[in-house]
Amino acid sequence: MQSDILLKRLQAFEFLHGLDEPSLLDLAKSAVWKVFPPNAVVFWEGDTESNLYYLQYGSLKALRTASDGREQVLRFLDAGEIFNEIGVLAKRPNPVTAVALEESGIWLIPRHALEEVVMKYPQTALQIIGNMADKIIDLVMLASDLSLKTVEARFSKLLLDSADGNVIERRRWTNQTELAAHLGTVPDVLSRVIRELTRAGLIEMDKQQIRILDRVGLAERAMLRED
Repeated sequence: MQSDILLKRLQAFEFLHGLDEPSLLDLAKSAVWKVFPPNAVVFWEGDTESNLYYLQYGSLKALRTASDGREQVLRFLDAGEIFNEIGVLAKRPNPVTAVALEESGIWLIPRHALEEVVMKYPQTALQIIGNMADKIIDLVMLASDLSLKTVEARFSKLLLDSADGNVIERRRWTNQTELAAHLGTVPDVLSRVIRELTRAGLIEMDKQQIRILDRVGLAERAMLRED
């Protein structure tokens, strides 16, 4: 059963550590399973959402849209992440729009079920708040980078942060349009940065991968220290 699959996932969540088996089972049974096709909107900026979301597979982007239609991608979400803590705990309109980058399977855990757990296990609320705090720190760092760093520095840092070893597998979010939206620039500017980093021998790209050839040199371009 799908709820059995979710139960195993919930048992591994750090923010649910300490819950007894019946409470976890109640959460799993209350959850709703949905599959979103590529480009589907999971929820809109300004919506008042009453669910905590768990991304079982696929990937999403969380973005804000300016009045002129320009998008700023605030973060990408990968399988295993939870999101919409603000909607569940603060009961405020969502500050972002969430869009599926590829087919994505998501569990929706309703607020009322989570509130019952929080009332019984107050430490769960603290652990969820801690998870939110980590994301707020990431957003502060993003705002700082957008204000203080060049596109080249921001792109170099993104590659270093995203690499598994020295390789970034090319998924849908690694196309230049999505990357440019995340970096607060346009595809033409990003293309010039990629050409420069390639000419400098720091990276190489093909349709499947981006490979880091010189981590120290790339860290310098990212305005970081690479030990």
